Amino acid sequence: MTLLWAGLIVVGVTTVAITAMLLVRRGAPAGSYFEDGDRASGVFGVIATGFAVLIGFVVFLSFQSFDTSRSGAESEAQIVEQQFETAQFLPADVRGVLSGELVCYARNVVYQEGPRRKSGTLATARNPWGVAMMQELQKTEPRSPSEQTAYSKWFDQRSDRENARSDRAHGAEGVIPLPVWIVLFISSLAIFIYMLFFADSAERRIVQATMMGAVATVFTSTLLLLWFLDHPYHSGGGGLQPVAMERTLQLVQQERSRINGIVYPCDLHGVAHRS
Repeated sequence: MTLLWAGLIVVGVTTVAITAMLLVRRGAPAGSYFEDGDRASGVFGVIATGFAVLIGFVVFLSFQSFDTSRSGAESEAQIVEQQFETAQFLPADVRGVLSGELVCYARNVVYQEGPRRKSGTLATARNPWGVAMMQELQKTEPRSPSEQTAYSKWFDQRSDRENARSDRAHGAEGVIPLPVWIVLFISSLAIFIYMLFFADSAERRIVQATMMGAVATVFTSTLLLLWFLDHPYHSGGGGLQPVAMERTLQLVQQERSRINGIVYPCDLHGVAHRS
């Protein structure tokens, strides 16, 4: 969802709410439908407070998931760059291939995982180049101390990379369950209906419109914010993009110009060459 669509939704819902209030106001008695305004305001305060507490917890949970995905993406990209450097100390028979497969891994993240990120299915499939690198490592046996150290370090970095990838994929699935969304929408609708009973024919139209419009704007904006945090991978403004991995590709590009023998088994978009 783009910021434009979000703005249009807010404007649309607010317009409908104001229109409904002004229509109800035509037949409303002076002083609103409530005979005891103080008691009605107290009940409304209890309802609004409960809704605010629920929203607060859900926003905290969603933002935590959003931040975890962002941090995971940055960590994964940084580890890929570190693995590229570690690969240069591995045995010569796998050094070039592993370096190329790391580049393919990064390209796959940037260019091939977009649809899975947006659909929330990123965690259901592994990056194919991660599997290819494991198979390539099985073909070699490090002998020198530097090769053995690099070999051991590679597996540590691989574990860290997979953990970071898991964090990145976590946010794509969404953390707010359907029952919570249902409760949020029912609560919003209940507050909207309750607000209509505050319609007062003795009050000026602008005051009634502002009262309802402010409530509708805040509630709609909050629900859209929750949707944004629960779906971090989208093409609209503020959505998480593979910027960190793109930066890693640029850094690796600078390094690989000084390294000979790198084999690239994929095209520029991370798709394997046909054999």
